[in-house]
Amino acid sequence: MEKQKRKKVVGLQKRKAKAGYAFIAPFIIGFLVFMVKPLWQSLHMSFCEVELGAGNFKQTWVGITNFIYAFRVDPEFNRLLVEEFSRMIVYSLAIIVFSFFVALILNQKFKGRALVRAIFFLPVILSSGVIVGLESNNQLMAALAATIEQTTQGVSVTAALESILRTAGVGIRAYEKVFEVIDNIYDVAIASGIQIIIFLSGLQSISTSMYEAADIEGCTKWESLWKITFPMISSLFLVNWLYTVVDFCMRTDNQVIKKIQKVMVDQMQYGNASAMSWIYFVIVLAFVGITSLVISKGVYYYD
Repeated sequence: MEKQKRKKVVGLQKRKAKAGYAFIAPFIIGFLVFMVKPLWQSLHMSFCEVELGAGNFKQTWVGITNFIYAFRVDPEFNRLLVEEFSRMIVYSLAIIVFSFFVALILNQKFKGRALVRAIFFLPVILSSGVIVGLESNNQLMAALAATIEQTTQGVSVTAALESILRTAGVGIRAYEKVFEVIDNIYDVAIASGIQIIIFLSGLQSISTSMYEAADIEGCTKWESLWKITFPMISSLFLVNWLYTVVDFCMRTDNQVIKKIQKVMVDQMQYGNASAMSWIYFVIVLAFVGITSLVISKGVYYYD
């Protein structure tokens, strides 16, 4: 009997593995067909000086000269790297916290829950390329924002609190980041749609009997949050963190990407631009690997 149960479990795991590989097969095939060659060409170009000619270009091997230029010669690259990474960490944490608590609210039973869920999923639709372009070039929205700014006569709660704390000398750098996130809460909400859905799906998979047993034992809602909710969806924090970091690095307002585009398009320095791209890619990859390792130590996996 035990052997038969083991065989059934192994067979089920194999079927799940096959289904998983079939699901990711289109991405793997597309990556091998369309991405491997351009990546190799970009890597080779980062070690070369590229000279454009009539209908072709010449690559001269220069070693790590382009990487030295990016770190030691270019006046902006290092500064932009530090600024973008600090902004990425702050905004990624804000997005994770915001999406988790919104998912907790949406998981409650109340009238109009489906409508509220749809509203919070709208940022996923609004973050598409066409809508973002319309939003950034919308004269009506710009005029509306200017009108609101004039009618409020420069009154801002966050500005007033910031002025008070600055006068008191309390944690200037820390609260500046907090107020920056608060002032840009619209951007945080726009970037939280997918994370909310992932957290919500995890919350709905938790059996209500676990919360009922906790209530019988006298656990408070706060204790249930830390003892049941967090452990049961801890793996989703890792998933959402990876998605948020990668999504942030692909934003249109990423200053490092703009810098690379400027070097490539305006200055036509393809070797330097390729070196900067690979530096950014390796740093992001290392950051994702280290943070994933740290977060995975606190992830609880259950059958």
